[in-house]
Amino acid sequence: MKLFTKKRVVLFLLFIFPLICFLILSTGENNFKKLPIVTENIIDISEIDATNRAKLKDHVSIVCFLGENVNKNKSGLLNLNEKIYKKFLDYKKFQILAVYPSGAEQEVKNLKEELGAFTDMQKWVFVASSSEEIESFYNAFSANEPLVNLSSTKAFLIDKAVNLRGRINDEDTEDGKMYGYNMNSVSVLKSKLKDDVNVLFYEYYAAFKTRNKNKADRKEVGYE
Repeated sequence: MKLFTKKRVVLFLLFIFPLICFLILSTGENNFKKLPIVTENIIDISEIDATNRAKLKDHVSIVCFLGENVNKNKSGLLNLNEKIYKKFLDYKKFQILAVYPSGAEQEVKNLKEELGAFTDMQKWVFVASSSEEIESFYNAFSANEPLVNLSSTKAFLIDKAVNLRGRINDEDTEDGKMYGYNMNSVSVLKSKLKDDVNVLFYEYYAAFKTRNKNKADRKEVGYE
């Protein structure tokens, strides 16, 4: 009698294998690999936003620096909009913060119009500030390369506790540390930033489920 008949293999793939995967995921949700913190407790954007409307705390944020010449990074921002923003637009507490120096308002207005032609812009947040404050804000990231004319080709991922997230064993960097994601590379946005945002949201989802489970356990034994 054959152990692995064609019919049994098909049944295994259709029913048993997915069940095994589900059990592994559901029992190991607290053991998954969390996205590394590369810099703790950076400055909140609210400290350099004169309007006091933008903030990083309690949000999953992607931060980019437009610089003195906004059009220079336009192609990267369009990539970011298409490959990342539109994928996570419906996620609660997700936002993209674009920081630019005061005086570049007209260029930013043109950029917003171009992005908004086919995009719901509700979670794009544009913040104007002085050169000194932008430099101070960026320096808090402790990134491994400086701004150039207040601009960077990188997008930076910030968690709800205002920590910079990234990678510490990235195969494409010399020391393995990746502080930001190259907006000009579609492959980096799709294979790294998109994956890392997903990991970060799952991290919060798993923590939420654990808290709810602990509350239910406490009620069951009479502690609440």
